[in-house]
Amino acid sequence: MNAHPAGCAREVQLQKEFVEQIDFSAEPGPDTAPPRPTGSGAAGENGPKTVLIIGGSTGYGLASRLVGAFGYGAETVSVSFEREATDKRPATPGWYNTRAFDTLATKAGLKSFSFNADAFAHETRDTIGALLQARGRKVDLLVYSLASGVRPDPDTGHMYRSSLKPISETYTTRAVDFMKETISEVSLEPAEQDEIDATVKVMGGEDWQLWVNYLQENGLVSDGFQTVAFSYIGPEVTHPIYRSGTIGKAKEHLEATARSMNSRLQQNGGAAYVSINKAVVTRASAVIPAVPLYISLLFSVMKEKQLHEGCIEQIVRMYRNRLYTGGEVPTDSEDRIRLDDFEMQPEIQAEVARRWETVSEANLNELADMQGFRSDFLRIHGFDVPGIDYEQDVALGDIPEL
Repeated sequence: MNAHPAGCAREVQLQKEFVEQIDFSAEPGPDTAPPRPTGSGAAGENGPKTVLIIGGSTGYGLASRLVGAFGYGAETVSVSFEREATDKRPATPGWYNTRAFDTLATKAGLKSFSFNADAFAHETRDTIGALLQARGRKVDLLVYSLASGVRPDPDTGHMYRSSLKPISETYTTRAVDFMKETISEVSLEPAEQDEIDATVKVMGGEDWQLWVNYLQENGLVSDGFQTVAFSYIGPEVTHPIYRSGTIGKAKEHLEATARSMNSRLQQNGGAAYVSINKAVVTRASAVIPAVPLYISLLFSVMKEKQLHEGCIEQIVRMYRNRLYTGGEVPTDSEDRIRLDDFEMQPEIQAEVARRWETVSEANLNELADMQGFRSDFLRIHGFDVPGIDYEQDVALGDIPEL
């Protein structure tokens, strides 16, 4: 994949400017619509002072870092594993995003510490622990947002690889090529048990638990410490490949881990949550069968209803309307934070389901927001970003001045 240094940096800057126009000091009011910039932003006083993000270079992890820093003035620490640029190949988007964030944070007088390292390794935990101890900081919020498809076991070195497969029976569905705007039928064979187990090892809660254990054992969590990991449920049409498939087994493990940690953290006023978030365009979601077609239909409906959100709007709501309201964190019956509440409204889902049954290549652009999906995909790589002249040459090894 290509990434555009200036485009990635500009995209981070636009999200930062959005956050700065939200008044985090005011009562958020009813949670019935996405947050909108008012131009009269102010930092929240009762939010976190130190935020650690595991996987803070893209998507929901990057948004969590932006809101923590520019919404609450928090000191942020991020761990992500990104490929640096070479003479002939650009770096990954997350590499440019991280450098843009650090530049913007420094200009705003905020402390930020970014580590390009294996987040699964014990040595990385030791490095982060040493930094926190040297700075006399304790973590108020740990956001776990890794999206890796592989995980080396930190004790044995064995490499586990996740699988995107259904369980028990073959899954046949429709897939859309969002660049060519063609619809095809695809089938996936069911996973073997070892593939299910490996997916749980990579995408379940084991590593999240290791991070929380490490911080607790070393006295690096504050009173009232909170930790959040992200997940997704989605509609029935995607369940065979997602919620009921190998990834779903990993997410079940993630939620069980949250419940286990929560019972222990509550002893010191802390909590662990899984946040069920809205479907958004990511490098991963773009290649899961059925999901791009569902998302493009969803985007069209939610934009018509003025309920559409991207990562940054979702995370603004997570901080303002969930974690830092000054009261009890609102959760569902299984103690999960629900940021997919707009997406899963019955009337939204009914309209998406209706369009799913009737969509074809002939009416694709009428029923689905293919342009929006395509633009979001390009923008996470630094392309199609407003304000960038793509005819200009750029250096691959760094971001332009912000």
